[in-house]
Amino acid sequence: MKFGEVPVAEAEGATLVHSLKLGSVAFRKGRVLSRADLDALAAAGFERITVVRLERGDVEENEAAGRVAAAAAGSNISTAAPFTGRANLHAEARGLLVFDRDRLDRLNLVDEAVTLGTLPPYSVVEPRQMVATVKIIPFAAPAPAVEECARLAAAKEPLLRVAAFVPHDVALIQTRLPGLKESILDKTRQVTEGRLAALGSRVVREERCAHDSAELAARISAAVDDADLLLIHGASAIVDRRDVIPAAVVAAGGTIEHFGMPVDPGNLLLLGRVRGKTVLGLPGCARSPKVNGFDWVLERLIARLPVGPKEIMRMGSGGLLAEIPSRGMPRAEATAEPAKKPPPGPRIAALLLAAGKSSRMGGPNKLLAEVEGRPMVTRVAQRLLSSRARPIVAVLGNQADAVDAALGKLPLERVRNPEFAEGLSTSVKRGIAALPPDIDGVLICLGDMPLVSGRDLDRLIAAFNPLEGRAIVVPTRDGKRGNPVLWAKRFFSDMAELKGDVGAKHLIGEHAELVAEVEMESDSVLVDIDTPEALAALRNKRRPSAA
Repeated sequence: MKFGEVPVAEAEGATLVHSLKLGSVAFRKGRVLSRADLDALAAAGFERITVVRLERGDVEENEAAGRVAAAAAGSNISTAAPFTGRANLHAEARGLLVFDRDRLDRLNLVDEAVTLGTLPPYSVVEPRQMVATVKIIPFAAPAPAVEECARLAAAKEPLLRVAAFVPHDVALIQTRLPGLKESILDKTRQVTEGRLAALGSRVVREERCAHDSAELAARISAAVDDADLLLIHGASAIVDRRDVIPAAVVAAGGTIEHFGMPVDPGNLLLLGRVRGKTVLGLPGCARSPKVNGFDWVLERLIARLPVGPKEIMRMGSGGLLAEIPSRGMPRAEATAEPAKKPPPGPRIAALLLAAGKSSRMGGPNKLLAEVEGRPMVTRVAQRLLSSRARPIVAVLGNQADAVDAALGKLPLERVRNPEFAEGLSTSVKRGIAALPPDIDGVLICLGDMPLVSGRDLDRLIAAFNPLEGRAIVVPTRDGKRGNPVLWAKRFFSDMAELKGDVGAKHLIGEHAELVAEVEMESDSVLVDIDTPEALAALRNKRRPSAA
């Protein structure tokens, strides 16, 4: 790869290294310079610019990132389209992120040009959450390095996967000693139910008995066949393999596989087996909803991952939980409902603008016109729901009741704009005002663009990074700009000042240096339906041909 400063006249076909501002126009780094670009640069007074040119053996940054990401993506993981040398990987199921850390290290040691960063191993991840990112550091990477990284990422199986949580029926046994209040046992059951509910599982049977090996063994034998997993909360902590709870497991015909773990709190955890079922003797800290070693073991069991002595003994890295001030509760302490936390990373919402008068249609509301058997607005809403954007807020106005009915039970939030007749700006303002305060950006989507797909929207979201200067993300096709546009939160105050039948397009020109253009795979981002002729053409194009 050739890197350096050259005369503007000699830069055609090269890639711009640094973003340049030319009045109201901005040329972003990474732009492949055309002859027209060079003329514009010369007219703006630039004589020399810094560029790179790829050479034989170089793999362009997006191609390289996409190749490594595709090789690394295993079960329940999807890859986003690469942008500026970055390819993000997302979870497609709720579960645990699993990978071989040694293999990840070997990949990152191949060449400084190719990097793969992930969440910590065994992180609990949500659908659509970003779990890893491949970043090519320069504008290209050496082909041998890319090939070796892709080989390591694929190996016998892809490097990264998500082990999905599988619902389990769980039996809970609690032992009593004199003076132990029933309210403590009630609270323990409540916390345990909450912990399990957060993982999609449930308590199907509870037993309470004396803290006595013989009585506990009988309860274990009676309960183990009714559940996938057996949990035992003792009235007193387990202090030895011959203590009451392990002795009861053995008396019930079971075995003790491991006692203790290098996680604090959670040291005194017991792992056993009875008639092929896992039995856990729980540490006292498991009565609290705060994260402890029991959570790490439980999550792996619910994800059907191996949990034996070696797996537990390798949990020491990061296992000093007691000294983490932010050690949180994985579930609400007072309820069995799982806690719902937004996944980390930028949170992008979407506005579905569905309030317009359809004046160019000559009467009918175009959003209610059928496209492939569904109202157009329904089709657009379903496309939005297939993207990573959340929440999705539909702004209704013209024939609001009919549009609302067309959206039916789709999980969108609705807001009504009584001022819709005054123009598009009123709907944008209503929608922005209805968004939650903790989002980072919003896709503003028109209700008359039925061909835009969830994949299109996710390409825009993948490119969004205000810290890297990509605060406005615009889709393009063959050099033409389209919709929807993704806006960073910083522009919401400007949008609140809009007036009349206009959107926020002028802000793109005013902030050209913050605009990122993303080339799309089809014309979908250019197609909106404003007239009867456009609707007829769309229907003809979408109609399946006769067999």
